[in-house]
Amino acid sequence: MKPASIRTRSLTATALVAVVPLVLAGCTGGGGGGGNTGGEVTKLTVVDYYGENDEKVITSFLDTCGTENGVEIERTMVPGGSLISRVLQQASSRTLPDVLMLDNPDLAQIAETGALAPLSDFGLDADGYAEGVVQSGTYDGKLYGLAPTVNTIALFYDKSVLADAGIEPPTTWDELESAAKALTSGDRYGMAVDANATYEASWQFLPFMWSNGGDEKDIATPESAEALQLWTDMVADGSMSKSVLNWTQADVNDQFIAGKTAMMVNGPWQLPALDAAGADYGVVTIPVKDASDTAVTPLGGEVWTVPQTGDAARQAVAAKVVACMNSDENQLAMAEQRNTIPSKTSVADTYAEQQPDQQAFVTLVASARSRTAELGAEWPTAATAIYTAIQAALTGQASPEKALDDAQASN
Repeated sequence: MKPASIRTRSLTATALVAVVPLVLAGCTGGGGGGGNTGGEVTKLTVVDYYGENDEKVITSFLDTCGTENGVEIERTMVPGGSLISRVLQQASSRTLPDVLMLDNPDLAQIAETGALAPLSDFGLDADGYAEGVVQSGTYDGKLYGLAPTVNTIALFYDKSVLADAGIEPPTTWDELESAAKALTSGDRYGMAVDANATYEASWQFLPFMWSNGGDEKDIATPESAEALQLWTDMVADGSMSKSVLNWTQADVNDQFIAGKTAMMVNGPWQLPALDAAGADYGVVTIPVKDASDTAVTPLGGEVWTVPQTGDAARQAVAAKVVACMNSDENQLAMAEQRNTIPSKTSVADTYAEQQPDQQAFVTLVASARSRTAELGAEWPTAATAIYTAIQAALTGQASPEKALDDAQASN
């Protein structure tokens, strides 16, 4: 997912247990800075972690949706790494915002505390959304969040380098390994991924694991080992730099722009930098083991929620703002401005027609999975085990099988 939304975060069981009664108690108190005064709602508070270019875009859409619903938006932007702790503090002090943006893997952790209101309470549903998007906004069978746009990862390739070598963009693992080896020359590697010791590496590895039948509930399986062996072999034969163990997704993109790698796994948020640099690139779906397999990638992006503030009037207007942010028109406009993918499949199809370079991402989003679909609030534990195994295998400390076994055992 976009770097801002895959930072390493954790929420301890102790913190959850401590906050639950406070959140539930807060459901009957005033929230959003205004309390249930019974008067007209004229202002809503919003908390999110968007920054840089996204800040202006999101501000524009929030202000427009606020105006359409007769309220002023009072927005607070929080660093991504501190958002969850802030939300827990606000829950315990009964000062939750009226509208809260969450990275989609975090929704389950917060919904589990009782801090969020089911969107069905306000007549909102997820009809027409991609399945993975619905999963990412759902906890314990109830929809708590909607994402206007989402993202995922795909395979970027240097068009001129592959053309000069007479190599087609790979679609299978065998083709990927062969192409990576053939394209490795001088100081240029054939392939690059982010394999560092953070959730970013887990995020990048999931397409290979999932598409081969691996599962986060138990990563110590032959299917997951085969996927990790693929990465291990490319590092071992020099097709991928050992530096991938330390690279972020931004670093991988820099290597691609500099001509230091012919192919990379990355996301659509890199398109502005690639275009600005004049990179001659193409984008295809992530290669799969066998041609008959379907590429399954992780779903990135942020969901908008309505916290349990205890003020029914404010919550009702907050839900209208969330609905406005998710309108077809706003999904399409937001996707265009943020290089993301509309969450509704019909809108995504329209987007692909207008933005052909996003077609691979639109295709992948249709079958993308939520990281919390199976494990809910326990996903961070699995993500840690995955990147721990990656580090052990790629550094040669253990075979892929043993690395996964050890990581699962310590889970």
